[in-house]
Amino acid sequence: MDVLDYNILLQDTLDSALTAHIESIKSCGQAIIELSQWVCRAFEDRGRLLLFGNGGSAADAQHIAAEFVNRFRLEREPLPAIALTTDTSIITAISNDYHFDQVFSKQVQALARPGDIALGISTSGNSANVLRALSVAREIGVKTVGLTGGDGGKMGQYSDLVICVASSDTPRIQEVHIFLGHLLCDLVEQHLFARI
Repeated sequence: MDVLDYNILLQDTLDSALTAHIESIKSCGQAIIELSQWVCRAFEDRGRLLLFGNGGSAADAQHIAAEFVNRFRLEREPLPAIALTTDTSIITAISNDYHFDQVFSKQVQALARPGDIALGISTSGNSANVLRALSVAREIGVKTVGLTGGDGGKMGQYSDLVICVASSDTPRIQEVHIFLGHLLCDLVEQHLFARI
């Protein structure tokens, strides 16, 4: 393959990825606006946002929580968001003494209360520990949100609101998830602190 053909291949790959990314985002607009309204109400009423997921979704949970607790764009007071993916002592104790399927649900039992929001992230919508935590959150009276992709998996059975990325490609789904996480932070900050 000569340099010209290689450059054309690279450009085609880039164009294809960008098109897929944009198309995947379009289906999530109204749902992320609705979630931002829920989160604003929860924060205004002293509720918290609990986030959890596995692997890349765990990283997204931590990233989003950090943006709320520290700041996103605006200089403002910290907002109460907790990633249930960060305490290795809790995670390993639960996994060792009980089962990995309970690493988030036991934390939800300990920390969640009515008025909070539980946001479970799973690209497939079928992560057993995420679904179990959402189920427990519902029993407590916490609003549940599933952030997923593909056909949504089982998320709809456990979530009051499902935000499903219209893609079956895991990298695309993960890219859109963090974009939506940033958008959520932006919308909430603007509402609570810029008063738009």
